[in-house]
Amino acid sequence: MAGREDWWYDEAAGPLVRPYAMVRGRTRPLRPELHLVTQVRAMPSPADPAALSVEHLEIMELCRRPLSVAEVAAYLDVPLVVVKVLLSDLIQRGDVVIRDPSRVPQVPDRNLLQAVLDGVRGI
Repeated sequence: MAGREDWWYDEAAGPLVRPYAMVRGRTRPLRPELHLVTQVRAMPSPADPAALSVEHLEIMELCRRPLSVAEVAAYLDVPLVVVKVLLSDLIQRGDVVIRDPSRVPQVPDRNLLQAVLDGVRGI
């Protein structure tokens, strides 16, 4: 039988901390452009690591290589909105950079590239 100090922990569920507690009650990210496929990469060293929460530090560790927002949420096993709020904090501090793949310009048509190559070879 668990002691009184273990009331907050359930073996099957893990810690019984509501997700909004991780983000101090905030429910909306400051950065609305964070989408499921937005790529996130951590900067080499955070500005002030002592000011970051455990969750922020976990994100920094995960994002040493680029990951999508959806992947970060899956690895942390927390709701997507929680990850977006935490990522917004890190973006605002300059600790991570984002890139939205949907905003990458379209690759030029193969025929156009071939015409340019043929033109360059003709010089």
